[in-house]
Amino acid sequence: MSRGFVKEDDQEEIPLVPPRPDLPEGVSNYMTPTGMEELHAEKQALIDEKNSIEATTEQDKRVASNFINAKIHLLEERMATAKIVELSEQPKDEVRFGASITLTIGNESKSSVSKGKPQDYQIVGVDEADISKGKISFISPIAKILIGKKVGEKAILKLARENRVFEVMKIKY
Repeated sequence: MSRGFVKEDDQEEIPLVPPRPDLPEGVSNYMTPTGMEELHAEKQALIDEKNSIEATTEQDKRVASNFINAKIHLLEERMATAKIVELSEQPKDEVRFGASITLTIGNESKSSVSKGKPQDYQIVGVDEADISKGKISFISPIAKILIGKKVGEKAILKLARENRVFEVMKIKY
């Protein structure tokens, strides 16, 4: 049937679903066991939300359901590509994926290095990353310069106006 004979009211909006956090082409989707548990919980929450949709019309219910289905689909795609990294198998004396690290962060100038108070971070997968919880993605510039470092070693992140110095104080898994 030609679109010219379809009533405008019968058209449903295609839901615009925000994408999952970016994972560059060709990069493995590493995830901690906790991260996978969080994705399973997120999926269950979406299923529960879908089952409890309250809408005034059948069309509103379909639109809401389609939106949630699209979110579930993106989540399932990400879960299907996940490579769970067992933290117990990581080298204990070196920063690797999944490491919880204590760092001092300072600025490097020509005359000295100033240090801040110790801060804790964990290197996690892109879906787990949340800076407010101290979780940084393994593809972030900071994680990239820290991977392979040991306690007492420093990593330097070159910024436009200064260099930021990260010193590894503690590593645990």
